Amino acid sequence: MSTAALITLVRSGGNQLRRRVLLSSRLLQDDRQVTSTCNSSTSEPRCSRFDPDGSGRPATWDSFGIWDNRIDEPILLPPSIKYGKPIPKISLENVGCASQIGKRKENEDRFDFAQLTDEVLYFAVYDGHGGPAAADFCHTHMEKCITDLLPKEKNLETVLTLAFLAIDKAFSSHARLSADATLLTSGTTATVALLRDGIELVVASVGDSRAILCRKGKPMKLTIDHTPERKDEKERIKKCGGFVAWNSLGQPHVNGRLAMTRSIGDLDLKTSGVIAEPETKRIKLHHADDSFLVLTTDGINFMVNSQEICDFVNQCHDPNEAAHAVTEQAIQYGTEDNSTAVVVPFGAWGKYKNSEINFSFSRSFTSSGRWA
Repeated sequence: MSTAALITLVRSGGNQLRRRVLLSSRLLQDDRQVTSTCNSSTSEPRCSRFDPDGSGRPATWDSFGIWDNRIDEPILLPPSIKYGKPIPKISLENVGCASQIGKRKENEDRFDFAQLTDEVLYFAVYDGHGGPAAADFCHTHMEKCITDLLPKEKNLETVLTLAFLAIDKAFSSHARLSADATLLTSGTTATVALLRDGIELVVASVGDSRAILCRKGKPMKLTIDHTPERKDEKERIKKCGGFVAWNSLGQPHVNGRLAMTRSIGDLDLKTSGVIAEPETKRIKLHHADDSFLVLTTDGINFMVNSQEICDFVNQCHDPNEAAHAVTEQAIQYGTEDNSTAVVVPFGAWGKYKNSEINFSFSRSFTSSGRWA
């Protein structure tokens, strides 16, 4: 697509009706121009660059790399020119979020999303343990820490790695200066996503909160849980002098205390190999195929698998309804933990709706301690 045509297309992005009118008029103009230069013949295919296969079907937003969906968003002009295809603006107003306490005495989950710069959006979930202090610290300071790093470093994976380590160090200083000794055993997972130019998605994570991208209706895992069951993680714990012990339910814990091998905080376990350095992943979005990003805490992950999360979200009209549906489904399946979900819609929102979803009521009963 030429730059001039792209700019014209992008500037029409505020209203879907105007988009369709513009595309239709361009198709008609293009066909008239091409027809005048081609020999008229009923046996020859139509010569239009908007209809290369001669099928007679009009061009759609799929042709340009974005699906005409139920969430009407304008098109980002500079990134669209930079990448050579229309890229929708992701509005924070359309981001869905929900957090439920479950059967815990306190909700130690935290979540956040914000626009850091004109180009970069921020989304995060934090699942605290040993009290909410570490999760609160991340919720309060992570956004600013990343914002301060962005002008100094272009690589977003590096930005997130430096931010995680800086926040962990700052929390350590805060805890050691505090009179509250419980801060030394407070920790949190952290799963943070940055979206630049509406197309470059980078995720960093420590612990067992997760990030999933729904592509063509199927889940794409962007994070891997940091548990003592992972061979590489267990080897690091042992090399640093820590040990892995299994509880009565057969669940492995670092030094018999922590069910994860990476976290922010947990200062008493730093010398035993529990680190705050995240694993990161970068991916380029395809808005014609990618429906949404969802960040979840383990209150959901231990009860609902990735495909079920995609299916539940795809049934919902808007992301806020979807976030509540996911957390409520985890509760119906018997979770007792805090449950938090953040749903970020992309270009293919609503495209892969599945009318057939099987709800496992038997699993709901067996998963709950009341029915064990």
